[in-house]
Amino acid sequence: MPSALRSRRILAPLLAFVLGLAGTSGVSLWAAEGKSGRKAEKSAAKSKADTPPPAPSGGTLSLKVDAKPINRDAAERVSYSAVVRRTAGSVVYVYSSKVVRTPELPPYMNDPRLRRFFEEMLPRGGDEDEAPSNRAPRNNNRTPRNRGSDQTQQGLGSGVVITADGYIVTNHHVIDGADDVSVSLGESNRRYTAKVVGRDPGTDLAVLKIEAENLSPATFADSDQVEVGDMVLAIGNPFGVGQSVSRGIVSALSRGMGMGVFEDFIQTDAAINPGNSGGALIDTDGRVVGINSAIMTRSGSSAGIGFAIPANLTRFVVEQLVNNGKVERGFLGVRPQELTDELTASFGTEKGALISEVTEGSPAEKAGIKSGDVILRIERTEIRDARHLLLTISKIAPGTEVEVQILRGGARETLRAKLTRRDEDALEREDGTPGKKDEGVLNGVGVGDLTPETRTRLQIPARIKGALITNIDPESPAARQGLREGDIILELDRRPCTNADEAVKLSEEIKGPKVLVLVYRNGRTRYLAIDESK
Repeated sequence: MPSALRSRRILAPLLAFVLGLAGTSGVSLWAAEGKSGRKAEKSAAKSKADTPPPAPSGGTLSLKVDAKPINRDAAERVSYSAVVRRTAGSVVYVYSSKVVRTPELPPYMNDPRLRRFFEEMLPRGGDEDEAPSNRAPRNNNRTPRNRGSDQTQQGLGSGVVITADGYIVTNHHVIDGADDVSVSLGESNRRYTAKVVGRDPGTDLAVLKIEAENLSPATFADSDQVEVGDMVLAIGNPFGVGQSVSRGIVSALSRGMGMGVFEDFIQTDAAINPGNSGGALIDTDGRVVGINSAIMTRSGSSAGIGFAIPANLTRFVVEQLVNNGKVERGFLGVRPQELTDELTASFGTEKGALISEVTEGSPAEKAGIKSGDVILRIERTEIRDARHLLLTISKIAPGTEVEVQILRGGARETLRAKLTRRDEDALEREDGTPGKKDEGVLNGVGVGDLTPETRTRLQIPARIKGALITNIDPESPAARQGLREGDIILELDRRPCTNADEAVKLSEEIKGPKVLVLVYRNGRTRYLAIDESK
């Protein structure tokens, strides 16, 4: 929902397994969490590493492609050393870093009677030294021990060289939020400062640029020709041990794991571990068939279920990021859903995308597509399911008129729709419909109703009517300017709200960027002025 506040009962089911984004040193786990009360994350904020996309030195970027079929009749090789030698120079190490502030400790931790029990746990200021008890501290301006301190977090991943003059593709999550990004080639200790040319969170891809020449660009295969059972090799920097190669087969195609909007993963049992993210999945001829991205694991290490972004999808995204500075995707304007076993019997087809809603004024509505239609084909592409429909439309240029075959009332019909441009808000919504710009207030704040159990736990009197802040983004203006989890919102801009729904409605109506908030906290009411322009 486009609102600045999200109500409390929108929960995402926990995955049976943990999805590990293999992009940091050590074990990096990523689990699906409940989204109760939390506003959807916006696309990654720009960091110091981001720069406007430079023009490719040779004009329009076009990746090196070898589309010849995979040789499946050749006998299995005893050694793949020649293939690795040809390809390893195209895989690099990607280092990222960002400065984070540790949380401040409560004021009572200044009490020396308590502090002595927690000495080893307390953060130290940047220039603080322990002074002997019989003399004064050497630095009278030192940082208080309860104050948060700046710390640098390091990340590690891999990347694939795509041009001889320094363009590199990696995963978006490898460099997401980084202040600085650098790249090293092979076993060299030299690091090149990297600039972020572009990023596409929807596919988890990003493009970097380093100032280097005569690099060894990878050759991409036609990933549409990849089949289950094909032999593949994964090259990357797992756990930061250095460039490593693992072997496996393609276990499945067109997997969707719910980690991004546009997913079409190649699944493989070649070992992929933290640090492999952004590295190459290659065929036995050394051509890149995918970019390693994620693993499914309970332990954080490889369990034989890894996922790579197909080479063809990678090429589509990378070429647009470099040439246009962004990815322009087609937009049809439908909300598709999966055809379950029960629905299959009702609609008379096992494949296709069932349309549950058509956006008003969209290309779909203008073409005559209706709720209850099943889209079977877009141009020459047979649609497998709802996810495949969104992926197919997204790879067609805005302004293109496409032929859409539908199933309506048991009969097949062919319509024509002229796609428009998919906006950034639409990219952030899983249903694929265009969203309104979030012009409301209290972005990053989640609210819920006051239940009897909550009132008892937080000792809130019955006379207090309002919306409970269930969670809040610590980086949001609301958090930085004083709102806290557990506060009760009583008024927004002097307009009372007695429950979560009213708070959501008011947050949408108030244009901002400033809002006056009356909250109840610890038995008292107080006003807070939140300015989201700061």
